[in-house]
Amino acid sequence: MEVHDTTVRGVDVGPETRCAHYDGRTDVIALRFGCCGRFFPCVECHDAVADHDPEPWPRERFDEPAVLCGVCGSTLSVDEYLDAEFVCPACDAPFNPGCAAHYDRYFEGVSSHRS
Repeated sequence: MEVHDTTVRGVDVGPETRCAHYDGRTDVIALRFGCCGRFFPCVECHDAVADHDPEPWPRERFDEPAVLCGVCGSTLSVDEYLDAEFVCPACDAPFNPGCAAHYDRYFEGVSSHRS
C-alpha cells in the first residue's frame, strides 16, 4: 500500500519532523495513528491538534507504511521500523532509541521497552 499523504501534523513541526515536544538530534520520525491514518511526531502533537483520542497503529496493519523518516522521507512499515535497530534502512539516519519507552502508545500490542 502506498502512502499518499505524508503531511506531518503537530506543534511547531520542523522539516525533519521534530516538534515542540521532541526536538533532539535523533527525533526524526513521525508515526501514523490508527484512529485517523495521519502522521504526527508524537502523541502529544496528536492530542494538541486532533479532535479525537489517539489510537495506536493496529497490529493487523504492521506490514503497511506507518513510520516516516523525517530525514529522507522514506516510509517504513511497523515491522521494518522495529527491525531497523534505530537507524533508517534507507538513509542511515539515527532514530531516537528512547522512543521504545512509548511503543505501546503508537503500536498496538507492542510493549514499551521492547528489546
